[in-house]
Amino acid sequence: MSLNETASGERLHIGFFGKRNAGKSSLVNAVTNQNMAVVSEVKGTTTDPVRKAMELLPLGPVVIIDTPGFDDEGELGALRVEKTNEILGRTDIAVLVVDAAAGAGEAEKELKDIFKKKSIPYITAYNKSDLLSERKALGENEIYVSAKTGESIKELKELIGAFSGKTKSKKKLVSDLIGLGDTVVLVIPIDASAPKGRLILPQQMVIRDALDCHASVLLCQPEELSETLRGLTKPPRLVITDSQAFGRVARDVPSEVMLTSFSILMARYKGELKTLVRGAMKLSELRDGDRVLISEGCTHHRQCGDIGTVKLPAWIEKFSGAKPEYSFTSGGGFPQNLSEFKLIIHCGGCMLNEREMQSRIARAAAAGVPIVNYGTAIAQMHGILSRSLEPFDRLLYKNNT
Repeated sequence: MSLNETASGERLHIGFFGKRNAGKSSLVNAVTNQNMAVVSEVKGTTTDPVRKAMELLPLGPVVIIDTPGFDDEGELGALRVEKTNEILGRTDIAVLVVDAAAGAGEAEKELKDIFKKKSIPYITAYNKSDLLSERKALGENEIYVSAKTGESIKELKELIGAFSGKTKSKKKLVSDLIGLGDTVVLVIPIDASAPKGRLILPQQMVIRDALDCHASVLLCQPEELSETLRGLTKPPRLVITDSQAFGRVARDVPSEVMLTSFSILMARYKGELKTLVRGAMKLSELRDGDRVLISEGCTHHRQCGDIGTVKLPAWIEKFSGAKPEYSFTSGGGFPQNLSEFKLIIHCGGCMLNEREMQSRIARAAAAGVPIVNYGTAIAQMHGILSRSLEPFDRLLYKNNT
């Protein structure tokens, strides 16, 4: 991914929901101005969620999601509805598509209840309005549209755009820790697990955020850090390291210099840092046979020495003195039933949008299962968690003075 591309996890996710044959796919095609979804008069044509990352004016970079009919029937229908519920976990704005001629019924009421329960802002779009002989007055955030004639498609996009301003996160990645004239040193190991010819997404995001607040950014590998620090005329404001190099980097960075990791920054940006720190405290309580879920938000080719399946289990066993049993998931896969696990260890979530990461954390809490992210867990197991959290303690102090 290039530095000027917007990752899926940073895009607004807009989901289109409704009953079969309400015209969801037709409306998606009209809004995106392209044949993104297959359209048919046959009910249930959309069998799986269809996603497309795109630029949608006037919104900018978004992910559009067309979902199967929420009233789908039979065993296969139940699976499609389950998939729709999964999509709701990553939806920032929902568009409820209603057949204007048929009106809203129980399925639409159920969807509205889910939107409200999950605090998902939603718009009700009464499609096929060209077939109506008369129209009733609509409430707030309701609109008549016609995918066939193009009626009010522009107005629907503007309504979604108005919602998008309300859903944007106020969280900062690193720009609230640094400022004009500060120097930030990024420590990035280049080993067998590093992608060829590019930086991973959290590294790209930190660089851009630091440049946006007019800080200077230096990059080096762990073995070059000491020399890099000696070459500076004044100490850096902040050092950010890959979690796997935390132990070595902590020894080289003076105690007066703030130190943290890309993964901990992502935990604060996408998740709930306090919750994840509490999860880190549970690592020492693991016992033989405890079930541990190690989950990644992206899919990648696992190499020798993979952090999720090899390094983390080895560190866990050394730190806890126990031999837990592990389950591994990646990408969109995240178990519906979490109650069997003693602890969940999740990646930083750079490929997930904030709502999905928050949804996973909330589901863990509902199941009574502690959750921690990679970087926070690694810092705890290497005995440097307190130091890696100092930048945020200093920020809290600064905001209270």
